[in-house]
Amino acid sequence: MGKPVRVIPLGGVGEIGKNCMAIEQGDDIVVVDAGLMFPDQEMLGIDIVIPDYTYLRDRGDKVRGIIITHAHEDHIGALPYMLRDLPTVPLYGTKLTLGLIKTKLREHKLADRTIFREVTPGTPFEVGHFKCDTYDVCHSIPDAVGVTIDTEYGTIVHSGDWKFDHTPVDGRVTDFARLAAIAGKGVLLLMSDSTRAEVAGYTPSERHVGELFDGIMARAPGRVITTTFASNISRVKQIVDIAHAWGRRTAIIGRSMENYSRTAKELGYLEFPEGAIVHAGDIGKLADHEICIITTGSQGEPTSALSRMALGDHRHVAVKEGDTVVMSATPIPGNEELVTRTVDNLYKLGAEVIYDPGARPHVSGHASQEELKLLINILRPKHFVPIHGEYRMLVRHARIAMDLGVDAKKAFVITNGDVLELDDNGGRLGTRIHTGEVYVDGLGVGDVSESVMRDRLSIGSDGFFLVVLTIERRTGRVVAGPDIVTKGFVPEKDAGDLIEEARARILAGLGQAQSGEHLAEVSALRDEIHSSLSSFLYEKTKRRPMVLPVVMQV
Repeated sequence: MGKPVRVIPLGGVGEIGKNCMAIEQGDDIVVVDAGLMFPDQEMLGIDIVIPDYTYLRDRGDKVRGIIITHAHEDHIGALPYMLRDLPTVPLYGTKLTLGLIKTKLREHKLADRTIFREVTPGTPFEVGHFKCDTYDVCHSIPDAVGVTIDTEYGTIVHSGDWKFDHTPVDGRVTDFARLAAIAGKGVLLLMSDSTRAEVAGYTPSERHVGELFDGIMARAPGRVITTTFASNISRVKQIVDIAHAWGRRTAIIGRSMENYSRTAKELGYLEFPEGAIVHAGDIGKLADHEICIITTGSQGEPTSALSRMALGDHRHVAVKEGDTVVMSATPIPGNEELVTRTVDNLYKLGAEVIYDPGARPHVSGHASQEELKLLINILRPKHFVPIHGEYRMLVRHARIAMDLGVDAKKAFVITNGDVLELDDNGGRLGTRIHTGEVYVDGLGVGDVSESVMRDRLSIGSDGFFLVVLTIERRTGRVVAGPDIVTKGFVPEKDAGDLIEEARARILAGLGQAQSGEHLAEVSALRDEIHSSLSSFLYEKTKRRPMVLPVVMQV
């Protein structure tokens, strides 16, 4: 018997985002996806969050390739950081997926040193000793695929993000024939998207969005401004086509929206009717009822084009009465407050905003319960692992699999860092590996630790209290200070008496600490100031600012 196959999620299990799955046997590791996650409100100052890929970095000589299922940020966003730390590792993906990744890597000056290997669904390729293949799936971006990895114990299927849309805008349906062929060989393990495992029924077709947009274009008195995910190429095409049919020309605004659309157009995945597109700078030359605008900002990002429009700060578009703004996306968990703020600002400018879940033209790109059941019934896997979802979603998905006949002992609800081992004896959990989150803050990658985040939260919630004093080295006598600076604690106009009392408390404490035969060490003086001042401030204000004592010697 050979060595077991080890399935190791580094991200994307028990959470939405930073999807990254390692599959290992012997001296070969193949990685599926390398995504990011957007920070929540408690991650102050953090730009993005990526998986902790220390396990891969420590075994860089074993990583044979990274297969990308599709070009959404939660599946490709960590590549610029991961590729810097690994030996030259080939990237495998479909034509559009690799095209969009190249655009991203050019910004990070990594495109020229990366090996790109285009894959065609149904055409096998080898990554190390693993024989791999892909199959077409429907998602909210073209050229999305599921992945199969053949091992000596059977086939592993990674679903990617998917749904069963029988009338997709681009005409490329999920490949049922390939799924049937995969099932015919037998499936050792199915890892399947759990995003909508709590939602009954079927996810509506993308064509439903077109019907809603048609009604909006028909009744809008002025400009129609739509925001959606930049990567939703099919949605962009639908909007442009429908706007053109109603005599409107479309301006595409926002850096990521422009980049995605340009790349998709260059690669032949996006075609517009003649004369349908207008440059943003020419919007003012057309009547309002002749204009449609597609822009970034569906998640209320403060620097996005729509947020700047909502604040009257965009160079090409000033939102005004008569405009209809369409939120064609669902807020990512944690972004609801940002989206609500943007909607409020748009209303203040006189726009009509279509944002209610029952009215906005949007459908998910993820499978609901009946589709999840159908995939399991087609593939009939021996083992099942729900992926891509928060923990409750994983549990619901695992229960669906068990209801359909998967042995309860072979349905594994695992989290990041768990190791599932598979061989002729079946599946079992092995020894966990260390994993976690890596914070990206400006140019820093991983240099912001949990302790730094705790400090930021402390300062953000209660402010800080900085104490600076200078003492004579020989005698321990205070020769300057204590000077006190406080921010985010109490208003300056109310701080005078408190600061004077604090100064007196510090001097009294120093006098006690320096009494006796030996002068106290500087570190001991800092600790004494911190302890006494923290107690004093809490006693006076019931707040706990960060106390920062600075003691210098002369």
